[in-house]
Amino acid sequence: MPTFCRHNRLIQNCPICSKEQAIELRPIVTSSAPRTTQPRPSTPRPSRARSGSGSATRSSASSGLTVRRVARGADDGYQSPLVIGLKSSEDAGRLAEELAFAVHRLDRLGHDPPGLYREVADAGADIDERSWLAFLIAYLCPLQVEADGEDPFAEIERVRTSWASGELPSLEGVQCGPRTAHDPTRGTKTLEAYRTWAARAGSQQSAYTGDAAWAPERRFARAFERLALPGLHRDARFDLLVTLGRLGVYDMRAGSLALGGANDVTVGAKRAFGIGDPLLLDRRASDLAQACGIPLEALDLGLHNWQRGERATLGLGADAEPELEALSAIRAALGL
Repeated sequence: MPTFCRHNRLIQNCPICSKEQAIELRPIVTSSAPRTTQPRPSTPRPSRARSGSGSATRSSASSGLTVRRVARGADDGYQSPLVIGLKSSEDAGRLAEELAFAVHRLDRLGHDPPGLYREVADAGADIDERSWLAFLIAYLCPLQVEADGEDPFAEIERVRTSWASGELPSLEGVQCGPRTAHDPTRGTKTLEAYRTWAARAGSQQSAYTGDAAWAPERRFARAFERLALPGLHRDARFDLLVTLGRLGVYDMRAGSLALGGANDVTVGAKRAFGIGDPLLLDRRASDLAQACGIPLEALDLGLHNWQRGERATLGLGADAEPELEALSAIRAALGL
């Protein structure tokens, strides 16, 4: 009887499972039909009228599409059941460092929040103002700073408004951080949608809290689902809810990574875990977090930075470094 693997292939046809179970990979069988040696006639393409501002070679640039090469380490035989997709110890080492940095950021949010996060964490302040400021931080994203003394929150501080005033920030020319959801062509439409979302529930507090009997994981998942506003992408929504939970504004905690779409977190998870099914991705993410002894939420920023090949510090400043204790534990779990 034929045996199928977890990738729904015959096990001898699967390059991953055949290697794991020491089964000889079946060679690819090509068609025995003779190939013609005659060149295929070329079909002339219709010429396109060129405008004065660009040509076909510039069309991808004008569409806003960005193409990046993903840095990959050489295959040195590395294997780990926690990150099946990785064949390079260099890649695994970089992932460990970014996960450790993400753990460090979560610890800072919980014990010594930097910049404007400190205002969000102030339990004595109005909860609507705290929620609104957290939203603005996640939506615009703190800047990447190159030197000590530079303020990652300077642009957010410059444009912020209070919730009570009902005024929207003036976003013309605003500088944003690496995970921003702001699109200048949309103006303030996403901010307007957020205020409408809160008003529909009666208040921001009601919108985020939902049912008081919900578990923190369910509250996080429901808020994430309901915050699918125009222009508010997955990364901003996830970081907003992580921030609100870590800073003690609402009792919520991520029970999954809410993967999906073309964002760097989802693409990085598919690379690391060697599979594309959302349910299996979440299961393997949970297994990795548990084995490393780190919060599941840390995989969000960790996978984002690892996939991009550059570290978004999200408000921690230029001198922020990974947690050494967490780094050692993660490297040990990954067999490095």
